[in-house]
Amino acid sequence: MSPSSPGNGVLEVALVTGASRGIGLAVAEALLEQGMAVALNGRDAGRLAPAVERLDDRYPGRVMAVPFDVRDLHAQRDAVARVVAEFGRLDLFVANAGVGVFAPVDELTPEQWSRVIETNLTGVYYGFKATVPELVRTRGMIVTIASLAGVNFFAGGAAYNASKFGLVGFTQAAMLDLRERGVRVSTILPGSVATSFNDREVGEADAWKIQPEDIAQTVLYLYRMPRRTLPSKVEIRPTQPRRG
Repeated sequence: MSPSSPGNGVLEVALVTGASRGIGLAVAEALLEQGMAVALNGRDAGRLAPAVERLDDRYPGRVMAVPFDVRDLHAQRDAVARVVAEFGRLDLFVANAGVGVFAPVDELTPEQWSRVIETNLTGVYYGFKATVPELVRTRGMIVTIASLAGVNFFAGGAAYNASKFGLVGFTQAAMLDLRERGVRVSTILPGSVATSFNDREVGEADAWKIQPEDIAQTVLYLYRMPRRTLPSKVEIRPTQPRRG
């Protein structure tokens, strides 16, 4: 059964956070290519608009923008309501939005700590709160995009490691909570990905890294799995990491 056909001919619908570029945009495009309708989220409406416009040209009538900050529970609930009003349902929530601040713990400011934890961890919790009622109705799925930083700590990563370790634990516990209600939950832990995360430029030097499209294909793989089987945590690494 393809993702675009839940069994009754109804269009399947996804909401992807952090989708103005990078992994989120690649996921949104891959889902659209499979025939789904997709709501793309970004905190910056101006940055989100070009991505939505480009995709809407290719997939007219199946794309919508839902700009909001994931740190706002009410905004997330409002966005889900708008998605359901527009497309009639919600089948897949991909929690991808994230930020990174890297500094020694004694130099990390309380504001930086709060921004990372509230975006990468609390923002996902808010996403669950907003989407689960609808996903229970459709027997849908949630995929969180964590990081190998959620199982491997490193110097300068106090806030980021804490957020991603927390996200992995949160997602796995939520999987146990929700599978009895028909909602599948999984998390993807990528290693080095060639994205503009934290506004860095992507170039030829990033060719060895995992590409955003690779993560998108992993989301599709998880979503296509027979319902009797749930890969609850997937770690992804570059095949040939850069040495030195």
